[in-house]
Amino acid sequence: MNIKPLGDRVVIKMVEVEETTKSGIILTSGAKEKPQMAEIVAVGPGGMVDGKEVKMELKVGDKVITSKYAGTEIKFDDVEYTILKQSDVLAIVE
Repeated sequence: MNIKPLGDRVVIKMVEVEETTKSGIILTSGAKEKPQMAEIVAVGPGGMVDGKEVKMELKVGDKVITSKYAGTEIKFDDVEYTILKQSDVLAIVE
C-alpha cells in the first residue's frame, strides 16, 4: 500500500455485501445499498488537527462501520478505496 493518509484520516476498503437476502431474494446491482462495513488499510499519524490534539484510535486491519456517504472514493492499482476522517467511522466490529 503506497497511500499514506495525513492527519486524522484513514484509508478503508469496503467489504463486499452478499448478493442475496436472508430470505433468499437475489439482489440486482441497482438494488444494493452502498456497503457500510469496511477494513482499515492505512492510518494517518493523528497529531494536531484544526488546533486540537487527535489520538488515532483505529489501526490497520480493524473492521469498521462508516457513515453512509462519508469520505472520498479513489481507485488505486485497480482497487477502490475511500479516504475519510477518523470521526466518520461510527464503530469497530469485533
